[in-house]
Amino acid sequence: MNEIIKRYKECLDAGKTERECIRLAVSMAEEAGYKPLSQYIENNTMLKPGDKVYAAYNEKTMAMFNIGEEDIEKGMNILGAHVDSPRLDVKQNPFYEEEGMAYMDTHYYGGIKKYQWVTVPLALHGVIVKKDGTKVNVVIGEKDDDPVFAVTDLLIHLSKAQLEKKASNVIEGEKLDLLVGNTPLEGEENEAVKKNMLKIFNERYGVEERDFLSAELEIVPAGKARDMGLDRSMVMAYGQDDRICAFTSLFAMLDVEKPKRTACCLLVDKEEIGSNGASGMHSRFFENIVAEICLLTGHTGDISLRRALSHSKMLSSDVNAAYDPLFPDVFEKKNTAFLSKGLVFSKFTGSGGKSGSNDANAEYIAALRNIMENNDVKYQFAELGRVDAGGGGTIAYITAQYGMEVIDSGLAILCMHATMEISSKADICEAVKGYKAFLTEMK
Repeated sequence: MNEIIKRYKECLDAGKTERECIRLAVSMAEEAGYKPLSQYIENNTMLKPGDKVYAAYNEKTMAMFNIGEEDIEKGMNILGAHVDSPRLDVKQNPFYEEEGMAYMDTHYYGGIKKYQWVTVPLALHGVIVKKDGTKVNVVIGEKDDDPVFAVTDLLIHLSKAQLEKKASNVIEGEKLDLLVGNTPLEGEENEAVKKNMLKIFNERYGVEERDFLSAELEIVPAGKARDMGLDRSMVMAYGQDDRICAFTSLFAMLDVEKPKRTACCLLVDKEEIGSNGASGMHSRFFENIVAEICLLTGHTGDISLRRALSHSKMLSSDVNAAYDPLFPDVFEKKNTAFLSKGLVFSKFTGSGGKSGSNDANAEYIAALRNIMENNDVKYQFAELGRVDAGGGGTIAYITAQYGMEVIDSGLAILCMHATMEISSKADICEAVKGYKAFLTEMK
């Protein structure tokens, strides 16, 4: 368990953005013997059982395949998770100055409680791409001697009117701007502080103000994943929704050798904002890659692709809300996930009357129960809160459109979508064990 947790925390620290996660996953896959699928395509080399390949899109989405003994038309066993997390994104024209202080303008990404993002140490991660295509990776705020940044809040002494607002409006989206400095550039009279910040960026990264038009910069909590509790039984870190499922899926996938059915690990982007875009699950990226796999295993017709997808089985690996005794009113305890009780299966998600949900078949659930119990994997079934309390969604309903069997399967966490989330170390280990059992034993 200690080795798994150590590796998990290192992955969280190294992967605070979707790009960082995919770069890390590619590195780990190649170290484990996976090769770019593009090499097989370019050389028209056929795939055979035991071959390990991967394909990635723009450092945001990735699919890994361990080719099985069975014909691809009989389907795959797929682990699917998302690597994007709620955060603050830097706008394309970010820098401005007000009364001697320089800021970066932001737009929040995904569902957040905006008041949680003020007065905490923040780091800047991302990429700036120059006109000539040069790509500059940016990380500021993670080293011990790095500066950090902050979104400011109103002092309590002047907060009477602010505290009378609804929690959703206490901090407005346009006030989530990042304070980045207040030292003016010597010899400048107008916007001297802003110009100094741009000068510092130029000295460090060689970029100009216009280069931020083609940048993807993300603001995330600074600092490392930490053991939590006197007994060190938990992990507290940013981005565990859904990287706790992404990394445990990746660990399981890398540990699989010579599966009977082709094993697949799919890491996608944009789930937190609806799975749209070229790197989201709604795109044709995964379908196109499976079509290439079919072609390189000897299948030339579209029907082979349809069969491969419809005969597949998938775990949509995403987190669920852990029961919090301090907020019992939003949970229904008989159908709630608990920390340290193992892998969480959710027959359906959605909200209210299962709106927007994939609803897994009973036959599929029975097969999963059998595999988990045969491999001594601790598991539980849960819904995300009371029927009328809220709800949530995953990528399950999207892949289910191919006709494959899909169920949500992840881990319970406390404080979901907060700047710091809490998970159970025991659950992390059960997830790796359960995901590997699924990849190797599901028929």
